[in-house]
Amino acid sequence: MFTMQYTKTKNNHGKTPMYANNDFGILIPPPFKSFRAMIGLLRTGLCGHTPGPTENRFLKTPKRDNPPHTMRKSSIILLGLLLAGSVAGAAEPALIQRFIAVDNVCSWPNLTLLDDGTIVAIIHNRPSHGQMEGDVECWASKDGALWEKRGHPAPNDPNTVRMNVAAGLAGNGDLVVLCSGWTNEKQPERPKQRAFRDGVISVWVCRSSDGGHTWTQRKQKEFPDNKPGWTPFIPYGDIVPTEDGSVLASCYAGKLKEPAKSYKTDGWESSFFRSKDDGRTWKRISVIGPKHNETSILHLGGKRWLAANRLDAIDLFHSEDDGLTWQGPQQVTAEDEIPGHLLRLKDGRLLLSYGNRVDPGQYGVLARLSADEGKTWGEPIRLIHSIERDCGYPSSVQRPDGRIVTAYYSKSVESHNRYHTGVAIWDAPAK
Repeated sequence: MFTMQYTKTKNNHGKTPMYANNDFGILIPPPFKSFRAMIGLLRTGLCGHTPGPTENRFLKTPKRDNPPHTMRKSSIILLGLLLAGSVAGAAEPALIQRFIAVDNVCSWPNLTLLDDGTIVAIIHNRPSHGQMEGDVECWASKDGALWEKRGHPAPNDPNTVRMNVAAGLAGNGDLVVLCSGWTNEKQPERPKQRAFRDGVISVWVCRSSDGGHTWTQRKQKEFPDNKPGWTPFIPYGDIVPTEDGSVLASCYAGKLKEPAKSYKTDGWESSFFRSKDDGRTWKRISVIGPKHNETSILHLGGKRWLAANRLDAIDLFHSEDDGLTWQGPQQVTAEDEIPGHLLRLKDGRLLLSYGNRVDPGQYGVLARLSADEGKTWGEPIRLIHSIERDCGYPSSVQRPDGRIVTAYYSKSVESHNRYHTGVAIWDAPAK
């Protein structure tokens, strides 16, 4: 584990107290904690992947239908000796600062960089995986270190929780948040389910013209219904404006296994959505990942798009026709290294940041860089070490000065032993 020394930042402006990491020491990696962790890494890099379940905010990660062949035992042992520690020992950036940004929230943050350089975070505001009433809040920072609360994009109705979001800028500079969640009200077609899992509630289209201080909500039919037998659409990731005036986003949905008995799902798919009226109304364009859920989209320019899709690992899908069709999957992380976020840096490289829930000693947030539009990726970079597996969901932006701000959530890090939104401010390695 690595040493983290924190100093409490004085706060005279009504802002959340921060704990700044002033230790830029070297990461001393722990060894693999299990044979499974080593094999997961080897199979990802050398012969594919072996699937396994993992916890999501309210779902189990889907599995691949056809896991590839396993290597012979002798090969595994030899390659394990050569590669052991390559994930657990991922190097830290040369310069990195860490902050506790918002305390006592299981936040799943989504970052947006405003035109004036302000960083906005849309977060869930309860210390729970959506099993108590709550909604989402908008927080803002000038540099990613000190944060202040601005407003509520989607105040929840009684006995509901609003927690699932896609967020970003409309073409006119307004902040747009697509927000859904869950109800705790028994549904007429099935028995009462566990707390706040009776059904997915519809997407609200929320908008702010003053940087997140005040918000309006459009609640009626601005977002399309899903096909019968499936959950309503669940927004996730960035909202992306394009040169032609369109605004794009991704959502996912689950196929209900036995709708008359329970709200359990038996399959997922992620979809691509377009708005032609600057984020006010939306239309489904295509399926991105046919078995996937939480998906981050990135516009590569022209009609080219890249999507990082969650299955049991992160799969990339590419589109060359403005999202009408998608090619993939290209698996880029190991099992339980999920979900991911994509960002283009000022130097042209792509950044993939993602959670690591592989094994104790490896939990936290990693990042990788690509210099060829996502075809190949560099070695993992360690941004955050988490004590608990309950962590991840990173979102990144790049400040005007070139430094990267990556937000995440964790139940426990070495300096802070409860749910929180954390931030790492760091420099990418030189090209």
